[in-house]
Amino acid sequence: MDKLHIGQHISRQFNEELEEVRSKVLLMGGMVEEQLAHAVKALVSGKASLAREVIESDARVNSLEVEIDEECTRIVARRQPAATDLRLVMTVIKTINDLERIGDEAKRVARMSQEELDGVLSDQVRAELSHMGELVRDMLHKVLNAFARTDVDAAVEAVKADKAVDRKYKGIIKQLIEHMSNDPEAVPTVINILWAARSIERMGDRCQNIAEYVIYLALGMDVRHTSLDDILAEIEAQSTAE
Repeated sequence: MDKLHIGQHISRQFNEELEEVRSKVLLMGGMVEEQLAHAVKALVSGKASLAREVIESDARVNSLEVEIDEECTRIVARRQPAATDLRLVMTVIKTINDLERIGDEAKRVARMSQEELDGVLSDQVRAELSHMGELVRDMLHKVLNAFARTDVDAAVEAVKADKAVDRKYKGIIKQLIEHMSNDPEAVPTVINILWAARSIERMGDRCQNIAEYVIYLALGMDVRHTSLDDILAEIEAQSTAE
């Protein structure tokens, strides 16, 4: 076999390895998306069976994170990727870390849902928590699609969506603080709900992180700790330069 064919064979094999890793990230993302949905539903409905499913599935998510991380380590050691390929491997490593953290937050919400919340978790707060959960799940869905397609526009939309999650979170906090003021005996239970709401909000932050990694993958721009306006300005500047 001549050098050209050897090179083509290695390149094809390398591409297959990268695609396999990418597919496993999306598999993990789908599992975490289900965890998120079930955790929020368990919180607002009180269904213990859903909470148990979330808690039990966490081990599978953690195992998949370790598996993908090990594959990325092997790829770096064997292939010594450069440029876009290296950015993909780095993006995968960072993304699975945030996905695992989202899974941890979902498990925390599921555990909170097992506490006695009746009488404190009003219909209005249930509806608000459910809506915030839907917003975060939509963010996660968007960033996973953005990762699958290396879609900068979809990643930016996910970053923008985090503002709506933050607004919803602040509204819930205000309602719960008012409840504690009116009913001091309910404080311990309300604090549990506060922690659950905080976990859902943090899931949105993790989704924003993944969106920022996708922008890095696509454009080579590190936009972490950058405001949305600055992110949009940098993307526009790079597009103009090209």
